[in-house]
Amino acid sequence: MIEGMNKKPLSLRYGLAALLTVVLAAALLAPPVPVHAQDQAAAPAVQADKYPLDQKIPVDSRITVGRLPNGLRYWIRVNKEPKNRAELRLVVNAGSVLEDEDQRGLAHVVEHLAFNGSTHFPQQKLVDFMQSIGMRFGPDLNAFTGLDQTIYLLRIPTDSTEVLETSFLVLEDWAQGVAFEPQAVEKERGIIIEEWRLGQGADERMREKQFPVLLRGSRYAERDPIGKKEVIETFPVETLKRFYRTWYRPDLMAVIAVGDLDKDRVEALVKKHFGPMTVAPDAPPRPTYPVPDHDETLFAIVPDKEADRNIIAVYHKLPPGGQDTVGDYRRMLVERLFIAMLNSRFAEMAQKPDSPFLGAAASHGRFVGSKDVFVLSALVPDGGIPRGLRALYEEGEKVDRFGFTAGELERQKSEMLRYFERATVQRETEDTADLAEEFTRAFLEGEPTPGIQYEYDLHKQFMPGITLDETNALARRWMTDRNRVIVAGLPEKPGVPVPTEAELRAVLAEVKTAELAAYEDTVPDAPLIPAAPEPGEIVEERKVEAVGLTEWKLSNGVRVVLKPTDFKKDEILFRAVSAGGISIAEDENLVPANTADIVVPQGGLGAFSALDLEKKLAGKAVSIRTSIGELEEGLSGSASPRDAETLFQLVYLTFTAPRADAEVFETLKGQWKTILENRAQSPETVFSDTVRTTLQRDQPRFRPMTVDEIPKMSLEKSMAFYRDRFADASDFTFVFVGSFDLDALRPLVRRYLAGLPSLQRKETWRDW
Repeated sequence: MIEGMNKKPLSLRYGLAALLTVVLAAALLAPPVPVHAQDQAAAPAVQADKYPLDQKIPVDSRITVGRLPNGLRYWIRVNKEPKNRAELRLVVNAGSVLEDEDQRGLAHVVEHLAFNGSTHFPQQKLVDFMQSIGMRFGPDLNAFTGLDQTIYLLRIPTDSTEVLETSFLVLEDWAQGVAFEPQAVEKERGIIIEEWRLGQGADERMREKQFPVLLRGSRYAERDPIGKKEVIETFPVETLKRFYRTWYRPDLMAVIAVGDLDKDRVEALVKKHFGPMTVAPDAPPRPTYPVPDHDETLFAIVPDKEADRNIIAVYHKLPPGGQDTVGDYRRMLVERLFIAMLNSRFAEMAQKPDSPFLGAAASHGRFVGSKDVFVLSALVPDGGIPRGLRALYEEGEKVDRFGFTAGELERQKSEMLRYFERATVQRETEDTADLAEEFTRAFLEGEPTPGIQYEYDLHKQFMPGITLDETNALARRWMTDRNRVIVAGLPEKPGVPVPTEAELRAVLAEVKTAELAAYEDTVPDAPLIPAAPEPGEIVEERKVEAVGLTEWKLSNGVRVVLKPTDFKKDEILFRAVSAGGISIAEDENLVPANTADIVVPQGGLGAFSALDLEKKLAGKAVSIRTSIGELEEGLSGSASPRDAETLFQLVYLTFTAPRADAEVFETLKGQWKTILENRAQSPETVFSDTVRTTLQRDQPRFRPMTVDEIPKMSLEKSMAFYRDRFADASDFTFVFVGSFDLDALRPLVRRYLAGLPSLQRKETWRDW
């Protein structure tokens, strides 16, 4: 979905979105959509019935995968979009888990110093080089240190042979030429201590208490990449060099190059710059560290005085699943369907009155070491951790007892097939950064890289045969007492009870014997629009040949600007905008106006609730978002060309048939009240709010929303403001860009855009 329009000051919508994102982040992982392969065999032509389950998943023939005699691996993939750009990575299979006790934090220090002087780039010359080619530190030049890996990244222009050659010199220096100049070491020592200090907030304090429980008995629990302050303050340079010499070596490295490149030239550069590297005869093997199993459920319940949210998460540590064969891929399809259906139920629950959580998520994938993990997590109101845990586990229990419904399974199959169908059509314009990330996982985790066409063919072969019994069985297989850890974080404040281990243990026991009702799946069978609107006319047409634009003026005053492109197949993007926005609202109506574009769309459209609309649109590649900003209102969205009429119908309904839902409104009010009550717990939030309010001279329109303003919310007033902003289409401009034919869009524009209501108002934004 396109996020767009002019942005308002931080208010409810952004606070809610940020916190719900935290819920997903609490699960620690979102399993990648593509999967992986080990052997460099060209992907065979696919026939729908000829994939034996024991067949190894091949490597896409467009990828060059190699290994130098010294053990260094490389992945090279030509990708023409964006033109004259490429992403280069040096991936080191070494992170903080490999540090000795006197090196705690030094993997991270090495990464920092790689930018502060090396054989060919003394002092700040590396940053100077990047700036000279128009790249910036951060977006185009960066690095990351994790528990098991260190990743260096370069994004470069490729229209210069010299730049490409120099960039490989940078990679070579990162691999074997970091200088560790004493002056640079002392400078970075201070920077990293400050980085450590800035990280000592509520999240970090809670994590320091939760991770030793979550990873009990494992070295991972003791090797946070930020390290120990006392080590950072005092380490000798030689100790730093010892880590670099021991673990930065070619047999633990991979070079990844993706973009608008000459494959043969890049492969030659890999061999030139990395072929001479050697591995010391006494180099130790790269150790692996297990996460020990445990039969009992463990608990980590951590309050903090600065915590601004209540999160409950249940981790189920699992043995890793295979990824090499077609049978492994089929198993992963079943797992993804299970996760998608469970998340769909959680989303539905979060919108109901008196919901046990503000948002919830399920995820499954790689954890650390030799463990996968299945996680259930939820953001809950104050005092709601036991109830949230009960709700998460009851839904899993329902799946185990009653199963998912046929309708749920078919919708998710349709969604997944449609996703891969579109990805296949767009395979020539895949995102370079996404491909580089996939190849990074291929090196570190053994993820197959068969290409999107191969994956789509496997989807088409296996999806029809996946049964409810297979998906339902995962609830019992994954949700066991063994290797289970309950993790909770919450504000430490008066009136918020801290749940005890005994209380949460009792919740888990009670769910097993609770009387539960099966989930009821309802899907309205009505058409989106009962009767198609009368079409209007295109009264004027103008072409701007220099930039390939066509402009239509419609009979109701709407202006439509169209630009067909071939950047990305199977995608139409649009945006519509009109002047006015919240600036039109009077001060006393500011809260209903400011929340209107969240409150109203959450009610749905026409005869469909938001939940029913989502079900109705299953399998369609279409999205739409309403926005009422400070100075303008509008819409944005996207669709596949074959779903273009559905997109236009949604636009028409957005203008003409917004739907009020009192129950959803009350749920939203409760969620926002919880969020706003806890915002003041965070010193960072208080500081940023104070700065914003001061800079805006306490102007009411720019104040962050507070819990005291919740009573000012009004569904009736929000709906009235929303209807007013979309009552007159005559001053809207619609812009369409993407893979479409003008003649194909013409009848849709006439019927659904020229058919919009028109009052011929002359409006602009209001200056307060």
